[in-house]
Amino acid sequence: MTDEIKQIASRIKELREISGCTVETLAAELDVDPQTYISYETDGVNIPISVLYHISQKFKVDLTEILTGQTPRLDDLCVVKSGRGARIDRYPGYTFQSLAYKFSHKIMEPLLVTVDPDHDTPTLVTHAGQEFNFVLEGSIELLFDEKRVVLGVGDSVYFNPAHPHGQRAFGDKPARFLTVIAE
Repeated sequence: MTDEIKQIASRIKELREISGCTVETLAAELDVDPQTYISYETDGVNIPISVLYHISQKFKVDLTEILTGQTPRLDDLCVVKSGRGARIDRYPGYTFQSLAYKFSHKIMEPLLVTVDPDHDTPTLVTHAGQEFNFVLEGSIELLFDEKRVVLGVGDSVYFNPAHPHGQRAFGDKPARFLTVIAE
């Protein structure tokens, strides 16, 4: 486990404890069993970004604070130069880069996502709000409920993320896509 993941796990545990929320209560809100939630706080491995986003909303902290430990301070303009977004390695072969990590009180979360080829079915997640994906390189396969949709460069999809969904690189090459999540 990387130091970054350990720190994220520590931050979510601290947020829960400071608020007086029990493991059981938060697990129920996240729709996971308590043991799964405890593993998020213990090792942080395989914690979905949607869970981190839900935790940030519940405890009224910016997702950036959970991911980086720093409070965003900008509220008028936030420029992130190419390759300079806050990098988030959540799963092997799946990297997020926050494109607005310095902006406070965001109503949407823009992320650059890079996925390595993996022929395993991705873990499906759900969360509130709306989600937009735009493919920049390669191809992705979106699993949405029982549907499988392949998207290539320039293709996009806008959907209700309350439905179980997940993305993976389609084919044998890595893929990159922009996702914007609004909750």
